[in-house]
Amino acid sequence: MNRQRTTELGLIVLAMVATVATYSLASLSEDTSVPATVLPFLIQTVMLLVGAHLAVRRWAPRADGTLLPIAVLLNGIGYSFIVRLDESLAENQALWTLLGIAAFAATLAFVKEAGALGRYRWTFALIGFVALLAPLLPGIGRTINGARLWVRLGPFSVQPGEFAKLALAIFITSYLVEKRELLAEGTRRIGSMTVPDLKHLGPLLAAWGASLLVMVAERDLGSSLLVFSTFVITVWVATGRGWYPAVGGTLFIGGAVGAWAMFGHVQSRVRIWLDPFEDPNGEGFQLVQAIFAMASGGLTGTGPGLGSPERIPANETDFIFAVIAEEFGFLGATAVIISFLLFIGAGLRIATRARDEFGTLLATVLSVTIGLHHRRCPAGAAADRHHLAVRVVRRVLARGQLRAARPAAAGERRVGVHRRGHHAASGGGRVVNLRIRRVTGILLICYTLLFVQLNVVQIVRADTYRSDPANTRDIVREFTEARGTIRTADGV
Repeated sequence: MNRQRTTELGLIVLAMVATVATYSLASLSEDTSVPATVLPFLIQTVMLLVGAHLAVRRWAPRADGTLLPIAVLLNGIGYSFIVRLDESLAENQALWTLLGIAAFAATLAFVKEAGALGRYRWTFALIGFVALLAPLLPGIGRTINGARLWVRLGPFSVQPGEFAKLALAIFITSYLVEKRELLAEGTRRIGSMTVPDLKHLGPLLAAWGASLLVMVAERDLGSSLLVFSTFVITVWVATGRGWYPAVGGTLFIGGAVGAWAMFGHVQSRVRIWLDPFEDPNGEGFQLVQAIFAMASGGLTGTGPGLGSPERIPANETDFIFAVIAEEFGFLGATAVIISFLLFIGAGLRIATRARDEFGTLLATVLSVTIGLHHRRCPAGAAADRHHLAVRVVRRVLARGQLRAARPAAAGERRVGVHRRGHHAASGGGRVVNLRIRRVTGILLICYTLLFVQLNVVQIVRADTYRSDPANTRDIVREFTEARGTIRTADGV
């Protein structure tokens, strides 16, 4: 029996146990009866996971054995908390989970070689840019919580930008495989520098323009930075030319400063990002309440179903990580982040072992996309005026975020089905692998800083946040206790 598949199955079982336990405890809350939905949930979960595992056994028997179990764990935790926060979203979440697993299996079944996707480079580019800009279309685009990220089609609402990232990843990979040497060597001299023709820089400039358009028109600073930074990092991995990140960073900073100067909503976002406590009951209310929730969780958390997530606006989407951190505590929140880090590490390991250049770059761009997205998201709730302020884990565990991550995982699996081949063993492959390891180091440093931020909010400064005059969580909790509760002098 294949040892990798046996290990994968064992990890899936553990992930399923953790998911069912979280679902049961979150549903129990302060009641004493086990919810009647646990058994149907368990049966459906087992059927889906068995189907995904059998798909891997059938079409990718030598693939990495950790990607699927980690995706199962994260998606399961997300589903459990979605049901706990808003039962009306459970059906929609379950549907996206089903579609995600179906897309995972379909990718394994029909994409025999990852390099075959490169033949449809411009098709994926068109799909990616259309999906990225679809929320701006009148009639179907929707503005929710100040950001125009949603498209409504009949009874369904989706964020097409999540699918755009996957399509653009394939486009970027294919373009770099074809143009890598031209982008690396250059054909024109400017002073002491050799640069490529402007026509070869077209996609870089298009990515810059698209990222600024997303930031300004859709009011989503995070996604705009993600799209552009992923492209620039991948170009550097492919070419080794350090001036790409330098010039790319300068272009984005220049465009961002211009957008800040011209648009009030960009200034508002930056102001909240820097100091949410400047206006804790106004613009900064959402982020401040997320920080208070995380501080309330402390080291071990309040327990699933026993927190106060209702005080956080948009708790089922943008700030679901704050809810998880409150109820799971620092230890549970750290476990969730480590799970993402392991997922990213597995993807980058696949990149270093791929047998061709397309596989290496595709696994890299997918891993970097996931890494940057999930690195920028959790830290917002762990930041305040005394620490680096970034944003909260959003949509990662909510509304089927892994519907895009599952096909990405399948793509990485397809890349990593074969052992280290000629490309990985060649001199050029070794140089590229060295750059990938540097990217891994950078992401590891970023996640380490995130752990430090999380520790500061949930452990070091927790008492300060709990005693903040704007924090009324303990008072509200005390006055919402059931009548007849008997307390001792020590508060037990």
